[in-house]
Amino acid sequence: MIIYQDDDSTSYALQQQLILAGHLLVLPAQVGLSGHSDPEHLTYAITHQLPLLTRNYQDFRQLHNLIQTSGGHHPGILVVRKDNDSRDMKPYQVVSALTKMQTAHATCTDQYLILNHWR
Repeated sequence: MIIYQDDDSTSYALQQQLILAGHLLVLPAQVGLSGHSDPEHLTYAITHQLPLLTRNYQDFRQLHNLIQTSGGHHPGILVVRKDNDSRDMKPYQVVSALTKMQTAHATCTDQYLILNHWR
């Protein structure tokens, strides 16, 4: 799967686990969007038809709702909840969740998917 990672979800450990699992990553630094706003990250993902991976669940939930309410579409928002407790996912768990999601042939299009639920 080709995934756009926003600034909030980029960590070296996660990037390495995703790459080892065969995923291709597009990072904000590669496309000149480091430090840009969440709407700009989502706009890039939509324009390039890439699901977006983020830990910023609150802002992207609002953006997802706005797009849905206005009748628009997006290629998917994949969320990793980080609540600073035992439910926080480690990089290998994010990769495992993506694998389970793909194996189940779950569609990302127009979906706000919390990967924590796919453990």
